Parts: sequence; structure tokens; C-alpha cells
Amino acid sequence: MPSSPSSSAQAMRKALAVRLLHLLKDAGITRRELSGRCGWDPAKTSRILGAHVQPSDSDIRAWCAACRAEDLVVTARTVESMYREWRRIARSGLRQGQEEVIGRYANARTCRVYVSNVFPGFFQTAAYAEGMLRSITDFHGTPDDVTEAVAARLTRSRFLYKGDHRFVVVMEEWVLRSRIGTVEAMAGQLAHLRRLMALPSVSVGIIPLGVPRTVWPLEAFYLYDDNRVIVETLTAEMDVRQPREVADYARAFGALSRVAVRGEEALALVEAAARAW
Repeated sequence: MPSSPSSSAQAMRKALAVRLLHLLKDAGITRRELSGRCGWDPAKTSRILGAHVQPSDSDIRAWCAACRAEDLVVTARTVESMYREWRRIARSGLRQGQEEVIGRYANARTCRVYVSNVFPGFFQTAAYAEGMLRSITDFHGTPDDVTEAVAARLTRSRFLYKGDHRFVVVMEEWVLRSRIGTVEAMAGQLAHLRRLMALPSVSVGIIPLGVPRTVWPLEAFYLYDDNRVIVETLTAEMDVRQPREVADYARAFGALSRVAVRGEEALALVEAAARAW
């Protein structure tokens, strides 16, 4: 089963630390000598080599200059782009992050999505999206541009109706019953889901509560064709592109799909949740 993408980012930080250690050894200097050449405390060198901190671009350039070696900034930026904290993405509000996502759908023919917590963004109604984004803004304490962010989020849904895009969604039944926003928002969201399930571009599978399964509930992930996986956690977005890991997510999606119900059985679960609301 897939490993946590945060562990993948940590593994890449360790790989960078190993590369920096090799530069140090190749230069034939000690950690203390390198620290002196870089103008920082030896404790910082130890933290970098222990992969406890991500060195900045200027740190890496100073390290490479001290060792008279190649610039490794590109390698470091690969680590940084893989793991993006929500607070950093939303430092000026949520709208920009919502707009950035649109390109992912435009460039992918097939999007396979597993959600265990909330409806995927391209399925959300305005009322549901407002409740979701308001919660995120309040939790992370980011600037309030929820109205603009909702409008940007709803733009994704156009790909459900145009082009040859296909969306294959597997969701836990819990998503239908977990309240986001008002009761009215939930009722409207479930009614919207029923309409979406009739679209030729959409396939929806729902994993019933209590069903025997081979893959445990995971954090939400979005698999774009077979090239890229975006995993969403509480604090960050992970961009996974390593082929072996992408293949693991595809395999997990297949296992989750096999225990999901579709068609009339899925509609029955949606109707039951709607009656509960």
C-alpha cells in the first residue's frame, strides 16, 4: 500500500543531505570548516545533514561554494515543490490556490479521485464550497477571500461538461453524512450529486459503511492520468510524481473501487443520506 507522501518528502530531504555530505567529503573539509566558510554556527550544518531542516537556496549555494561544487538548488526546489503547506499556499487568501488547480484538470484526460472526508471540489455546490472554505480559512487563520475562492472553485466543474475529460470518483459513505455548512447546504449538495451521477463524463462509486475492505480509509488523493498524484492532508498538499509511488496510488484506487457500489445501489445510499438531512 502507498506510503505517506510526507515520508516521501522527508526521504528527498535525506537524499539532499546525503548529497551535501558527499560534497563535504569530496572537498576534504570538516563540518566546522564548512560552517566557518559559510558564516553560520556548526549546529546549523548538523541540522542540515540530519535532514531536520530544509536548507534555503542561499544556504545550498553557500555550501556548494564552500566545497567548490555544482549548484544543487534545483534538487532542493524539487523537494519544496513536492510538499506545500496550506498556510503558505493561502498566505494571501484561498482564491489563488483554487485558480492554480484549474490547470491540472485542463491538462488531464482522466482524473481518478478518492475522498474520505468531503466532496471533491469539482462536485461542490456554492453553498457547500462556502462552508468548506470558510472552515479552512478560520482554522488556518488565512486572509478571508472566501467569496472569490468559491467562485474560483466552482470554475473546475466546467470540465464535467466540456471536452473529453473523465472523472472517476470513489467516496466513503461518510462523506454523504458528514455535515459541511448548513443542513440546507448538505441537502442541496446531495441533490446536485444525484444529477452529476447521470453525466456521461462521471463515474461515482460509494464505499458503504461497514463493508469488508482490503485498503483502509486514506487521505483524499487525486490521480491525474497516470502521471501525478495530489494528496491532501490537514496541513499540506503533496505532489507525488515518482512513478513507483504513482503506481501504488493507482493500485490503491483500484482496490478501493472494487468495494464501492455503483448505479442504483449508490443512488440508494445518496437517497438515504438525503432523507437523514
